[in-house]
Amino acid sequence: MNNQDLAFAPALTQAELIRKKEITPVDLVEIYLDRITQLDRKLGSYFFVAGERAIAEARQKTEILAGLSTSELTELPPFFGIPIAIKDLNPVAEIPCSYGVGALRQNISTADDGVVLQIKQAGFIILGKTATSELGSFPYSEPPGFPPSRNPWHLDYSSGGSSGGSAAAVAAGLAPLAQGSDAGGSIRGPAFCCGVVGIKPSRGRVSWYPVGEHQGGIATNGPIARNVADAAALLDVMAGYVTGDPYWLPTPPNSFYAATQQKLPQLRIAYSSTIAPVGTATPEIAETVTQTAKHLEALGHILEPACPDFEGLIEPFTKIWQAGVASAPIPIPALSPMNQWISHQAGTAGEYLQALARIQVIARRLVSFFDRYDILVLPVYLHPQIAIGEWSELSPAATLEKIINWIAPCPPFNIAGLPVISLPTGLSRSTELPLGIQLVGKPAAEATIISLAAQLESLQSLGLRPSFD
Repeated sequence: MNNQDLAFAPALTQAELIRKKEITPVDLVEIYLDRITQLDRKLGSYFFVAGERAIAEARQKTEILAGLSTSELTELPPFFGIPIAIKDLNPVAEIPCSYGVGALRQNISTADDGVVLQIKQAGFIILGKTATSELGSFPYSEPPGFPPSRNPWHLDYSSGGSSGGSAAAVAAGLAPLAQGSDAGGSIRGPAFCCGVVGIKPSRGRVSWYPVGEHQGGIATNGPIARNVADAAALLDVMAGYVTGDPYWLPTPPNSFYAATQQKLPQLRIAYSSTIAPVGTATPEIAETVTQTAKHLEALGHILEPACPDFEGLIEPFTKIWQAGVASAPIPIPALSPMNQWISHQAGTAGEYLQALARIQVIARRLVSFFDRYDILVLPVYLHPQIAIGEWSELSPAATLEKIINWIAPCPPFNIAGLPVISLPTGLSRSTELPLGIQLVGKPAAEATIISLAAQLESLQSLGLRPSFD
């Protein structure tokens, strides 16, 4: 296996090669750091590369590995010596965390975020911090003061946001896996844009320890990977209750990775390409939803065209999003004009609480849809990837309208707290950019969507690599 093949190998395969002593953590880290040095100046997927720290840790882990017997190797953490990238909204001790704000580029974190602790305990080596939109506010990662995060399939296009750097790095072979976060599509959208797998877990599946969650439970951390098995295994690492969490779920009886091997019973599956009252997906995106439905029907599942009622969702969700920006402990003049405008639209605490109450009512309606169906198949976004800077000359109000009309299939399931996986389905015939769908599951049913995604993945024989060097 040459270095390029190793860079694109599944993380679980890399972990097995390390346990067999066929490669070392130093080998892997050097491969990825070399690729980052050669390629990321074009891609802009990393805000900060922790090269010296990553090499030092890889050497320590390689020395540990050399001293272990065959039986001891089986006791290693699951991802011992595997590199990973962390989104620059999540602090990593002694590494800068900018939150996508240019004025905070040199802001050094003093402690690890909770999900970062989980990742370190699993044996990962952190390569660096990936690009995000300013405060994670937007579905494109082009904050002032940073290079834009570009799509590795076509550098003139966006990698999405706000986990755009994480998705781009994974798609381009600049990391085998990455952490992202999602409050309205910020894992699923970049996964769609870059042709990788992203999981938005159920509310309460991944702890927000040690910080609080300030948007009514709409946001969560989750994995980004090149295949379903790696994403599921990384979710196993991230998941778990920490004492005092405001939302939590019981630990499932089996791992999420095990779900990739699980045989499913016949499921009742709904599908739609329309998000009322916003609109319908463009023809090629709608076609991939229909084609996915045909694949699922061929697997023996029952498919029906149907969709929940999304009426009344946009205004309260927008209010909560605006309040999230306004609550950031950063002076408003330090923010971009778009985020300054958003902050000024946030309104009062009373309006925020009214919006929370309204989305809870909407969430009941959305979740009740799954009394009849096990899975819902939808587009991730309603139209293809946007170009870098495509909306930069628009007014804030016009930009907001564009955002709503693009990401509409994603926020409803942040409101409902439901698990969702974004899965690539191939490349567009017209643009050669990735296409994809999302599978929405019942409450706490990550195992079901992961199993179904693994079935679909096996049918499609994906694995194409972008070439932009």
